[in-house]
Amino acid sequence: MKFSILIANYNNGKFFKDCYDSIIAQEYKNWEVVIIDDRSTDNSVEIIKEIIENDERFKLYENDANYGVGVTKAKLIEDATGDICGYLDPDDIIKPNALKSAVEVLEKRKDVVLTYSRLAKCDQNLNILSEFQSAMQVPNGQDTFFNFPIQIAPFVAFRRNVYLKGKKINPELKIAEDQDLYFKMYEVGKVHFINQTDYLYRAHSGGISQNDNKAKSYNYYARSIWEAMQRRNLKYINGKPVPEKYTDPQEIFSLLEYQNKILFRIKKKLIIILQKLFS
Repeated sequence: MKFSILIANYNNGKFFKDCYDSIIAQEYKNWEVVIIDDRSTDNSVEIIKEIIENDERFKLYENDANYGVGVTKAKLIEDATGDICGYLDPDDIIKPNALKSAVEVLEKRKDVVLTYSRLAKCDQNLNILSEFQSAMQVPNGQDTFFNFPIQIAPFVAFRRNVYLKGKKINPELKIAEDQDLYFKMYEVGKVHFINQTDYLYRAHSGGISQNDNKAKSYNYYARSIWEAMQRRNLKYINGKPVPEKYTDPQEIFSLLEYQNKILFRIKKKLIIILQKLFS
């Protein structure tokens, strides 16, 4: 299986060397890297070109305008040639066995369309600050699963051919395009949690979902959930009506508050146990 590492860059060239080094260090060697620069205003393209040099495993493209992450990440999948795809932000890194672990699951489990592991939040110098403890196996085949609270998170790998046959990433999403992808893949196959930390997430002022962008991230996340509700033809969630139009993120999240309750969490764990027994 060929693994396509997908990188959407905007003004993060200064961090790319760490990202590059983590790719070169991968234990699994059958990979390519597809990079699209979304019209950076810094010298990202020059930096990336200097680092990758003439390595044919790296493909660098440039958008003719700043289209945003939704458009760029959708185009990355189309430009890829691998069997498996996984996003890696240019300011983050992955551990050496990230690709290998995902491929091993996807080769063995033909019913699995997406794998995910655990990320660690780091400072600007990639010193680990905390690990994302909420990452765990989620129940498969549930119409009311919306990754709330968030459990599916990077490092994520998914089957490219399955994605191309189904619903594509909504290009209008400026943030939470990853959630949109997770929901759409979840709707067509099983997802599998790999219990290890593979992804080091660098916290810094320029991060797209950090600091001033947190409110926007909250809004786009809610919108991706509402769109999933519409695709699944859900009229009610836990006895409450699903709004016919998306207007307020809190209106969407309030529908899912019951999923944080202890009884729901116990039921979810039981479903997961049963699914593991019969998988």
